[in-house]
Amino acid sequence: MQTRVARLHGMRDLRVETMDYAPPGPGEVSLRMAAGGICGSDLHYYQDGGFGPVRVRQPIVSGHEAAGVVEAIGTGSGTGIEGLAVGRLVAVNPSQPCGRCHYCDIGQPIHCLEMRFMGSAMRLPHEDGMFRDRLVVPAIQCHPVGPDVTPGEAAIAEPLAVCLHAVAQAGDLAGARVLVTGAGPIGLLTAAAARHAGAAEIVMTDLTDAALARAPAMGATTAINVATQPDGLAPFQANKGAFDVAFDCSAAAPALRSAFAAVRPRGVIVQVGVTGDVTIPLNALVGKEIVWRGSQRFHAEFPQAVDLISRRAIDVRPIISHTFPLERAVEAFEQAGDRTAACKVQLTFAGFN
Repeated sequence: MQTRVARLHGMRDLRVETMDYAPPGPGEVSLRMAAGGICGSDLHYYQDGGFGPVRVRQPIVSGHEAAGVVEAIGTGSGTGIEGLAVGRLVAVNPSQPCGRCHYCDIGQPIHCLEMRFMGSAMRLPHEDGMFRDRLVVPAIQCHPVGPDVTPGEAAIAEPLAVCLHAVAQAGDLAGARVLVTGAGPIGLLTAAAARHAGAAEIVMTDLTDAALARAPAMGATTAINVATQPDGLAPFQANKGAFDVAFDCSAAAPALRSAFAAVRPRGVIVQVGVTGDVTIPLNALVGKEIVWRGSQRFHAEFPQAVDLISRRAIDVRPIISHTFPLERAVEAFEQAGDRTAACKVQLTFAGFN
């Protein structure tokens, strides 16, 4: 059997092709894919051929944010089959820790030494992703969503899980004053997760009004365009800083410096965005005894994200800006690169266009 896929061959060389797929075996399901979102890493692969040391070295099927409908269940018993039924919409967890290495053994599967993450060029051979009409996947990676949830909403479970993990890294946010730098999809979902966690005030910064226009719907109390208002954070930087927690979702050096200036002594900065080497204000880190903590991916947060989306306890619909059918994948990636108009750009697949 064959399926259409969006396969990246190199920088700005994305092609819609066909590839073979086998029927599901024990413990597996076959999905008719419904929707998939273009992530920042997908965009880096497309625009730049990779990011940091991670480079596209062979053709790779893109996509790690996706949802699909169960089409067939493999015969025989298998982990994760329980609760799945043909016709059920599921969000697909792209993370596949080995369960055997040192970090899996000590309860840190995020840092699995043999991690397989769909749509990632980190390993060689690369792990193909989910931008395709049909996908066979272990049933344990499939999480049923609520009956009223759309495929587009279900596909946002993965980035929301990233943000839930970031918020968990910050500790208790009840009543907290929070800064979020960067109003892309991850920044906006981080604001929503922080609001859900009880943050009392959420200030969001970005360089474009289009990105910030979605901030109130995602929980921000204040939106500041630091391109047109370069001193917009100055009131929050007085007296050694006002914020209990800052989430840097931009990975831009100026934004990170502003976060160090605006966080109070012994406050927390959670680093969500990634980039190359940047200069950091070491004196502020030491002088204010700031905790600067990294946050990568997710584990237990994926089913939490599915539950929150299913109940619309976090409404992810405001970040979906554009939808394209698979055959217009190149156009979709180009649109995703235009931050003046795009937020979360998604692909739809056969039967869901």
